[in-house]
Amino acid sequence: MREFRLIAHGALSTRHPIMAHIIPIRRCNLSCTYCNEYDDVSAPVPTDVVIRRINKLADLGTSIITLSGGEPMLHPDLDDIIAAMRHRGVLACMITNGYLLMPDRIEKLNQAGLDHMQISIDNVMPDDVSKKSLKVLDKKLQMLAEYADFHVNINSVVGGGIHNPNDALVVGRRALELGFSATVGIIHDGDGQLRPLGDRERAVYHEMKALENRNFAQLNYFQDAIAQGKPNDWRCRAGARYMYICEDGLVHYCSQQRGYPGTPLEQYTRQDIRREYLSEKPCAPYCTVSCVHYVSYFDFFRSPQTLKSGIPDQPAQPLVKIQSAK
Repeated sequence: MREFRLIAHGALSTRHPIMAHIIPIRRCNLSCTYCNEYDDVSAPVPTDVVIRRINKLADLGTSIITLSGGEPMLHPDLDDIIAAMRHRGVLACMITNGYLLMPDRIEKLNQAGLDHMQISIDNVMPDDVSKKSLKVLDKKLQMLAEYADFHVNINSVVGGGIHNPNDALVVGRRALELGFSATVGIIHDGDGQLRPLGDRERAVYHEMKALENRNFAQLNYFQDAIAQGKPNDWRCRAGARYMYICEDGLVHYCSQQRGYPGTPLEQYTRQDIRREYLSEKPCAPYCTVSCVHYVSYFDFFRSPQTLKSGIPDQPAQPLVKIQSAK
């Protein structure tokens, strides 16, 4: 009921964000070749600074806040940060690679009040693309199944240089076997390029979609067009209904369009939200950032976008260049 009330609040008015991602630390303990969202040197953002940002987002009316990175579990005060989110009444979520999970750590996340956790598993066996493998993480998943009081979603992937597309099915079936929800994502390659899926990748994608139909994840039908290299016709509300807050406290459209609008969160106003709500994003047709799509479903029938964003026009083909975080 608590989650339903928050989602309903997000749907009733367009004057506030529904979801925001906050980066409490850019450092990661892994180095997946397709990822442009980490480094191996950054210090944690001071805890009081992160909590100030959480409070600002709550003041703007944000319903869901997700901690991402880097690897958020490297932050020494993660539990205090999660507790601060719950104190402000938002849904407290986290995206992690799962490597640092242990039974006592999971219990602390329970006590802090974590609502949702997502783990992306890229393959069955670790390889040169990713070490986020089922072989390494299966014990961690078993621990979550036994100890976690929060919802767990396991996201498998196709594309982006993943060697064996069938691995996504193995990962998805294992997730469902353990009682978790399962989703599939389409990722870019190591050069930051997004390309249509090959025949086998598309077949695996559709098999995974059949598994997803057993839970809420069937909402990510926007990926059907991307899988075929076709554009989606939709209204991206990034910068308004969804915001990405980097470690420097700047508001960005998403992880793949850092720099726009690039305004400090502490200075962000409802006028900024309204402007970005009405701003058309040229990168939208080939976007695969699931969170932005999910949030924009709330408003697909509302308000045509009559303004232009600051993003340069994108190529009119299924190929999107993204900015590197390194």
